[in-house]
Amino acid sequence: MNSIVKEEIAIVVGGGPGISASCARLFTKSGMRVVVAARNIEKPVLKGLENDFDVKLIQCDAADPLAVESLFHTVDETLGAPRLVVHNIDGRSAEVFRKPIAEVDPHLVLETLKNSTFSAFLVAQQAAKRMLATDADLEHRGSIIFTNASAAIKGYPLSGAFAAASHGKSGLAQSMARELMPKGIHIAHVPIDAAIGWEHEDGSRAHRLAGETVDDNMAHPERIAQLYLELHRQHRSTWAYEVVLRPWTETW
Repeated sequence: MNSIVKEEIAIVVGGGPGISASCARLFTKSGMRVVVAARNIEKPVLKGLENDFDVKLIQCDAADPLAVESLFHTVDETLGAPRLVVHNIDGRSAEVFRKPIAEVDPHLVLETLKNSTFSAFLVAQQAAKRMLATDADLEHRGSIIFTNASAAIKGYPLSGAFAAASHGKSGLAQSMARELMPKGIHIAHVPIDAAIGWEHEDGSRAHRLAGETVDDNMAHPERIAQLYLELHRQHRSTWAYEVVLRPWTETW
């Protein structure tokens, strides 16, 4: 395991109650200074992270080049250069998902691509610029992790827009890994082939469409966050590029 720089800076892009919130909590507990970037930073879950874990919240539309550039400049000026960046936005909407190719709205398809693949590019580009500017003698100049879905591996019927966005994000990650890992930047692509059940106020774990978790049949966001931290701390002799996650009961 590489030695960890004191109070590393981590940026999590995406402001949901599952993976993003779990990453923010775990990274903070592990000694990092954490920034969460989201379009809506007034969500109760994000305010809870700000109040209870001293997470810095920055409003950002990750599909807007100027907004992403501003996000990283703000982090530079207030905290320093990030060592760990997680892109945790899949871009799908209910209106574009499970729609026949002949019926789906082209404008929603474009929005899906912008919110997923394009935003991943924008975030990764700004992260890479800063990591490449660090000391070239460092064994590990930083980590960029892309959350993805099973659509990154297989294109499901009635899901052309999401499949295109997820495949695009996968291709971006693979290209960046081949370019940047030899320069000391760890790129990791994590397709999650599962519903993600996050913990609700009553203590249950559930997904808004798949219902309540039963016997660990859904991915646990805290376990995903743990994997992300482990990926960041891997030794460069055994950097994992792609890790596919699925519950033990998942049919695939």
